[in-house]
Amino acid sequence: MHRLRLLGNYAGKLCTERSSAPAIHRASIHAGRHALVYGDDVAAARRNGLPIVALESTIVTHGMPYPDNLNTALRVENAIRKQGVVPATIGIIDGKIHIGLNNEQLKILSKADPTRTTKCSRRDISSIVSRKLNGGTTVSATMLIAHAADIPIMATGGIGGVHRGAELTFDVSADLTELGRTPVAVVCSGVKSILDIGRTLEYLETQGVPVIKIGETLEFPAFYCSETVDKVKAPCRVSNAKEAAALLEAQRALGINTGVLFAVSIPEEHALQPVIVESAISEALRKANSMNVTGKRVTPFLLSELNEITSGQSLEANIALVENNARIAAEIASNLISNETSRRAFCTGSAPARSILSKRKPVVVGGAVLDTVLQVKEPRINVSQRFHNQNYTK
Repeated sequence: MHRLRLLGNYAGKLCTERSSAPAIHRASIHAGRHALVYGDDVAAARRNGLPIVALESTIVTHGMPYPDNLNTALRVENAIRKQGVVPATIGIIDGKIHIGLNNEQLKILSKADPTRTTKCSRRDISSIVSRKLNGGTTVSATMLIAHAADIPIMATGGIGGVHRGAELTFDVSADLTELGRTPVAVVCSGVKSILDIGRTLEYLETQGVPVIKIGETLEFPAFYCSETVDKVKAPCRVSNAKEAAALLEAQRALGINTGVLFAVSIPEEHALQPVIVESAISEALRKANSMNVTGKRVTPFLLSELNEITSGQSLEANIALVENNARIAAEIASNLISNETSRRAFCTGSAPARSILSKRKPVVVGGAVLDTVLQVKEPRINVSQRFHNQNYTK
């Protein structure tokens, strides 16, 4: 009986998973919602309960040169659409936060001067909006905005983390603290190779963030590489997108309001050798130090240097892994919607009407009812003897 009671409580929790806790968290940024602008596809998806995957835009504004940045953004969005999911690239244009940039808006950000376009983290959003500037959103800003829009999952290349030498500079990415307080799942190829991967994982543990490898091994990916030089292990593993969605469902049902980091290895045919990448990073770091490159400029500088040192191989690998991550994020999003629809049917005893309506043209069924009222003038009704005999003597 005790076990049945526990199962019943858990099922009840699943049926009421959108509890007051997430709503309270979202309310803290409710005042800024007047600045949110939804793209047509995203708005339609929200109305119809279709799966959505959020995408950051720093890769467009600061991560790659033009036109590689624009072409990559379009390829990543197409990879999501092929899974029947709606992409929502998030960016800031003229102080307006766009959730679902169209092609023209993507082109504006891809051609923008990186020195005049803000690499926008959580702390920068209000400043950019108030001054009506342009900004590419980092993982932390994208998570915050996605949560405000009730989008539970995003895809990126690699998250920011603890920088090498952080014991002296205290340079730690805001992505890590955002993962510790905002319940949005991030699908990535681990931590950017230019960072201190081991210390980043330690920091995520302190923040209480589940770090989950998707695949058949626990080897934690190192962005361009399938594994780190020292073969760092992930603390947990799931085999596929379906299992990843189930883990997210449990996270929400338990009311744990942190993000979840899903790490996906770069496709093997595009992976670079860890030793070669490590050598290139060391060279790029020496140049950054000699030029006194610090703060927000470090990551874009190092990525650019790596692309030059590797003769374009790192850029090709970057494009491949981002596209792959987006596809897997879309698969997880589809499973989340499917699970939610099935659960609602279980909890209400009704068929999953939303999923049916999303695939077929709507049919409106109506009817007309005519009420007739008869009023008899005589106060007393007499039944003739003849009628009585005909109806009761048969």
